[in-house]
Amino acid sequence: MRIGVAQLNPTVGDIRGNVAKMEQALVQIAADGADLAVFPELYLVGYPPKDLLERHWFIAQVQEGLRQVQELSRRWPDMGILVGVPMPDEQHQPRLRNTAVLVQGGAIIAQRYKALLPTYDVFDEARYFEPAREFQVVEFGGERLGIHICEDAWADSELWDGPSPYDCDPVRALAERGATLFINISASPFSVGKERVRFGLISRHVQRHGVPFLYVNQVGGNDELIFDGRSVCVDGRGRPLAVFPSFEEHVQVIDLRNEGSDERYVPQEEIASVHDALVLGLRDYMRKCGFSRAIIGLSGGIDSSVTCYLAAKALGPENVLGVSMPSPYSSPGSKDDARQLAENLGIEYRVIPISEIFSSYLATLAPHFVGTAPDVAEENIQARIRGNLLMALSNKFGYLVLSTGNKSELSVGYCTLYGDMSGGLAVISDVPKTMVYELARYINRQGPLIPQNSIEKPPSAELRPNQTDQDTLPPYEILDPILHYYVEEMWSVQQITALGFDTETVRWVARTVDRNEYKRKQAAPGLRVTTKAFGVGRRMPIAARFGV
Repeated sequence: MRIGVAQLNPTVGDIRGNVAKMEQALVQIAADGADLAVFPELYLVGYPPKDLLERHWFIAQVQEGLRQVQELSRRWPDMGILVGVPMPDEQHQPRLRNTAVLVQGGAIIAQRYKALLPTYDVFDEARYFEPAREFQVVEFGGERLGIHICEDAWADSELWDGPSPYDCDPVRALAERGATLFINISASPFSVGKERVRFGLISRHVQRHGVPFLYVNQVGGNDELIFDGRSVCVDGRGRPLAVFPSFEEHVQVIDLRNEGSDERYVPQEEIASVHDALVLGLRDYMRKCGFSRAIIGLSGGIDSSVTCYLAAKALGPENVLGVSMPSPYSSPGSKDDARQLAENLGIEYRVIPISEIFSSYLATLAPHFVGTAPDVAEENIQARIRGNLLMALSNKFGYLVLSTGNKSELSVGYCTLYGDMSGGLAVISDVPKTMVYELARYINRQGPLIPQNSIEKPPSAELRPNQTDQDTLPPYEILDPILHYYVEEMWSVQQITALGFDTETVRWVARTVDRNEYKRKQAAPGLRVTTKAFGVGRRMPIAARFGV
């Protein structure tokens, strides 16, 4: 059998546009003589469609979109089309099924439903879908297809701390029913290291059952989630027949009669994958939200420098405006670094000093601040002036403001509400500070785009004389590992201190993370690149009291 794999980038809700993109792929796949064309999970509506699935009018549009797919299939009556669609569940209306629909010659010839509905982290599929309760192969093209959907392949005890949370293994069930080819259609979001986990999972299924495995993943950014694609097909001995690129659309026909390569599967380097994920996530967020230009406050520091580079890479330097807003505490070096960055990237650059505005604020507040010493209140005024200026330019000229805070700062509240947190997208809000430095070095691998001084100087908000981050925070080399265990691994203080960290430091970090939940609830959406981002996958109470 020859199978055309369409690793595509759908837009959530844009059924007409997704069908048009499908048509383009089908023309190529049919010209290459495929017997079957395969598209990702819920491709027709894009993933994740969220509460659009609760709108009756939207489901009616889905059904009309499926009829358009059936019409397309009449143009190539001998070729099957396998595509992910939310389908009404006749037995449990108004509930739906996450469905793989097989269309041929204008007719729906088979439907297979997702059994394992994830409800952890960013997933909430049980909210919308009924699970499959039986498994049957599909006879097609001389093969017995074991069609299953994304999480259905993840009932593997080696993936979980302890026993699998699922009471059935759809892949095993399909193997027992005589499957000669496994096909998994997915919308599996990216996180650092996940590609390696996925390929290990696929390899174990093949080792257990001796059946070739085709994995077809969505690509693109949808809100916080980024999908890396990286579709793959392996033969019955686990050797790759095809490995698709990461973070880009790709359409290719695979001949299952061929033998796989003896070359070892090599995942993308992790820091390169984070870079590519952020570029794609930023580009798609802008494009799918209808923005074409971005504005960024440039401090000369590492965070705004990396964010600005990512914007220039994603949108083109002609679509990025960098604004330096020096205060009385901005060092000459920082101002020079901001200007040098803009020149290196080729972006538009403006300088709007805020010292006079800041002085006016202080004069206005002086009668109310009488008898108090300068503190964080005065520092935050500077950040809020900058946020207001960026938003004014955004409103006037249609820029999207990109906030530049990293995950370490957002974790412990080292950021200002309505100041540096202002923006429409928090590009690196899931990138720890130590990883920001890794990204900067990766960006500079072929030349100094980011000024070396921005990388080497001690990090500082420059909101008071001679300020550095470490006046307030533990060194990032200590802070980031603690945050990893507390936020991503969800370990207790006792578990973290058992690793050798100072007990009081760990307690301070845990208390500070919990105390700043209210800030994160008001933050711009961010792009998810770790296993636990601040966003839809982390749901913590604000008004709460619990011991750490």
